[in-house]
Amino acid sequence: MPRNLERNKRTAMAFYEEAFNGAPREAAAKHVGERYLQHNPAVADGVEGFAEYFERMAREYPEKRVEFLRAVAEGDLVALHTRQTWAGEGDYVTMDFFRFDERGKIVEHWDSIQRVPEESANDNTMF
Repeated sequence: MPRNLERNKRTAMAFYEEAFNGAPREAAAKHVGERYLQHNPAVADGVEGFAEYFERMAREYPEKRVEFLRAVAEGDLVALHTRQTWAGEGDYVTMDFFRFDERGKIVEHWDSIQRVPEESANDNTMF
């Protein structure tokens, strides 16, 4: 499996970027396996639920941006650490985890998202 780690990181980033930038159905067609399990409570299971969510986000926030900060792969999992900028909403820090099948297709997703606070108890950033 180690030879697939870099491929899986590239796939996770491509999937995320394509979906985030307005092509969720195309991203899913290229990168998602036969079954797609979703653990974000705001998004339904399957490709259709995923596509509907990202299409709505594209309509509501057409100027949103994503920046990849870190990608970590282990076994059949990839973790992405990103900064998302949503016009009028500010910046968010996200952690996304993707599970891959044996064919290198994404079959499961978990995430956590938090608005970047204006004040912090330390001098470190969330990035």
